[in-house]
Amino acid sequence: MENDTKVVHMDLSAGKGRQVASELRAYWEALRMGRTVPARSDIDPRGIERALEYAFIIERVAPGMGRFRLAGMHLNDLMGMEVRGMPMTAMFEPAGRKKIAEATEACFTGPAIAELDLIADDGIGRPALKAKLLLLPLKSDLGDINRALGCLVAEGDSIGRTPRRFTVVDARITQIEQGKPTPAELPQPARPELAGFAEHAPRFGHAPRKPGVPNSVIPQAPRADAPAAPTTPEARRAMFRVVTNND
Repeated sequence: MENDTKVVHMDLSAGKGRQVASELRAYWEALRMGRTVPARSDIDPRGIERALEYAFIIERVAPGMGRFRLAGMHLNDLMGMEVRGMPMTAMFEPAGRKKIAEATEACFTGPAIAELDLIADDGIGRPALKAKLLLLPLKSDLGDINRALGCLVAEGDSIGRTPRRFTVVDARITQIEQGKPTPAELPQPARPELAGFAEHAPRFGHAPRKPGVPNSVIPQAPRADAPAAPTTPEARRAMFRVVTNND
């Protein structure tokens, strides 16, 4: 009899969730370009290659409900099935669905960034799992904020028997400042004219004598009412004076 058992090797190491979430958020922040949120059409999978396995895009289909439009293999492995087209609440125990619905709605309507810490109940054939969930709002082609880029990363010894469903341990909602420009887009301040702590340029005719140099020929500082520059050799020599060191 043929053995249909499939062994899935996955990286469930500690700290993986924080790493993936940080990379995905940095990518999303780079796409903002001073806007409130980036557009769905801005997302390029090549920009998040290391996070693709854990990433997803959801669409708001009802208040507090997001449906998976795209999802990485990690989410499919956690559920033991294809999750595309499913509501995100399907990955949660009934006790945790209210909190995930509130975080999802805050992401769309805030708009806001939602970060959630999750756990999955352990049992026979199901080792303990903890997970990190991140939701980042996106605009649709029509300009509505009804999409979200996100990631879900589980950490533990193994996934075990599927499906694995989670409850919410902690949720952090960060409101996005409307239209805050990126630092590169801020206007550059005008350079002050020798104000504050700026150093004043030394006058041309008053440079200090160099130590150890007995004689220095120093041109005198031009005056504002000085006549036009001389043109004869005798006149030019008259414009210089010899400073002698009598020490």
